[in-house]
Amino acid sequence: MIPNSIPRPPHVAQTGEGAQLTSPINFPVGTRRPVLVLLPLPRPTTVPEVLLAAARILQANGLWQGDYFPDAFSRTLTTPHASRPLSIVAAIRCAVTGDPRSETQLADMAVGYVALSLDEEPPAVTPWRLALHVDGWGDVPGRSTDEAVALLERLATAPERAA
Repeated sequence: MIPNSIPRPPHVAQTGEGAQLTSPINFPVGTRRPVLVLLPLPRPTTVPEVLLAAARILQANGLWQGDYFPDAFSRTLTTPHASRPLSIVAAIRCAVTGDPRSETQLADMAVGYVALSLDEEPPAVTPWRLALHVDGWGDVPGRSTDEAVALLERLATAPERAA
């Protein structure tokens, strides 16, 4: 070895059972190759961030009317639930957790903010009733994805417009 040089790592690492683990530099000449690293997107932490993320999800997948998303029991569809058209409530929940069925405090806060921002008053202020109220608004016949996205974006940027 040449003095003051960095030793070259092994081309193939061995495990205890004799299996080989490839290294990012496992080419015969030891040159490096790029390695794709997929990092998860950061989850939103505030209600405006949740609403903007839900708007992006609806914009990409579309608005679903009737239930939270089509084929909830996956009898005919094989696509992930988060890749199907979603209702507004399901898009909000999916933005927070990645699953349109998971309920969290942040998702409930965002759904409540949307419900209380609609023109009509919700019948009762419980998380379940607020979700039904938002779903009722989204289920109006003729309601488009663009209207739902515009509502979420308007509500998410309301504090900025008021300042």
